[in-house]
Amino acid sequence: MHNPFDLTGQVVVITGSSRGIGRSAAETMAGLGAKVVISSRKADACEAAAAAIRKAGGEALVIACNISRKAEVEGLIDGTLKHWGKIDTLVCNAAVNPYFGPLAGISDEAFDKIMSSNIKSNLWLCNRAIPAMAEKGGGSIVIVSSIGGLRGSAMLGAYGISKAADFQLARSLATEWGWKNVRVNCVAPGLVKTDFARALWENAEALKPRLAVTPLRRIGEPDEIGGIVAFLASRAASFITGAVIVADGGVTIA
Repeated sequence: MHNPFDLTGQVVVITGSSRGIGRSAAETMAGLGAKVVISSRKADACEAAAAAIRKAGGEALVIACNISRKAEVEGLIDGTLKHWGKIDTLVCNAAVNPYFGPLAGISDEAFDKIMSSNIKSNLWLCNRAIPAMAEKGGGSIVIVSSIGGLRGSAMLGAYGISKAADFQLARSLATEWGWKNVRVNCVAPGLVKTDFARALWENAEALKPRLAVTPLRRIGEPDEIGGIVAFLASRAASFITGAVIVADGGVTIA
């Protein structure tokens, strides 16, 4: 029977994929048949993630990339095209948050870093990858955003601004490129058990109030987001573009 979730033959580039949600997405997509490009700042961490995929029978290529450097972003896309000849799906997952506190106290340097790494780098990635997708008949972009872009926050305001901008980036690119069969969507996770969000979940007592207002009464696991990324890259999502899929255990409805 036809399997709309099969990714056999796809070439997938995933930023920030040496750990957390990005690694989960890479492992899930490789398990569904995709050839994945593992990318983050540290080549050794990427190699470890790629080795695990290869051991499980998948195909993985490592191209280290600091998303804040345009030349490295271009090298990631160009290196993938040179090695595998195409890109079917680009997953913009890497992000930063160097500041935790009210907007009144954020430095210009920290604000600029958040906006550059979380928004501008995604635009760089998309502008480099989408033309090649369009030329071959289509493709898919998945931007890993956050429910921080849907809610106000007294301590994560700048991060939330960047994640809200990702929603609009996806909608605008989806509008620009839909006629070329390029789909662009966002995933908006709630709190997930990753190293990136460790400060928000490792203290059990501090976590209790959050769990009390979460309908599922728990935080998410990386695999619960990686599967959504894989879905958005598949034929099962071929009529979805410009969308934001929220995966937060119900926090934003409670």
